[in-house]
Amino acid sequence: MHPAPSVIIFTTLSGLGFGLLTFLGLGLPDVTGMTAFWFFVIGYVLAVGGLMASTFHLGHPERAWKAFSQWRSSWLSREGICAVAALLVMALFGAGLVFFSAVWQPLGYLGAALSLGTVFTTSMIYAQMKTVPRWHMPWTPAKFLTLSLAGGALLAGQITLAVILLVLAGAITLATWIIGDGAFARSGTDMETATGLGRIGTVSAFEPPHTGTNYLLREFVHVVGRKHSLKLRLIAGLLAFVLPVLILLLLPFSHALALVAILSHVAGVATARWLFFAEAEHVVGLYYGKR
Repeated sequence: MHPAPSVIIFTTLSGLGFGLLTFLGLGLPDVTGMTAFWFFVIGYVLAVGGLMASTFHLGHPERAWKAFSQWRSSWLSREGICAVAALLVMALFGAGLVFFSAVWQPLGYLGAALSLGTVFTTSMIYAQMKTVPRWHMPWTPAKFLTLSLAGGALLAGQITLAVILLVLAGAITLATWIIGDGAFARSGTDMETATGLGRIGTVSAFEPPHTGTNYLLREFVHVVGRKHSLKLRLIAGLLAFVLPVLILLLLPFSHALALVAILSHVAGVATARWLFFAEAEHVVGLYYGKR
């Protein structure tokens, strides 16, 4: 079983898109006219493309609009509201830059805050899940936000900020891997606590609840060998952080090299996102003898 490609595409592209929109809202880079137009096109293609990819993961995509009604209790609903608000506000801010060469900065600041809010609410969909100890920690939002900002700085051409944010995002990503590896064990969850039968002694499953695969196994029970996990982490770290930083620091700047750094970062983040879902260790796996 492997994580759904739509979720990996969604979290990777939308993070980059809203990261770029954050910097554009802050006036970085300071552009107007057609130059601003193309920056906004890139931001919107990534953000909207990522959001569209997420709908394919729904059982009934045509009902996606219903998610907006649960904003009091659902981080998914809050994410949708933040995303729509960010896109609308940034569209107005962008229109001023592109068509009137006018900098309506209060709108830009609001759009930047909503863009970051979208990334934060996306991260909280996972961070609030107590059933996945690897996700249920403050490092998860920190990882999503720093990755989004690092990618956004790269796309916005903010080299100094990009290097700083790439180093920070790399350190936080490494921390999530190290801390996350022991999260399931530290949670104290086992077959006894999962079934509530620990009071009568040691519990073991006679046989799995199902003889074949099902939704739970496809979505929540991924098993990645340690050897493969370490290899993929190394690939993700090199592509997402090390190579872009080396390119930006050691080589003379050129648009071609900047593009290589961006593509390397995107490939690395996509690999890290795959691991994020594949290593999730949902407690439901206990019922299937997978943990």
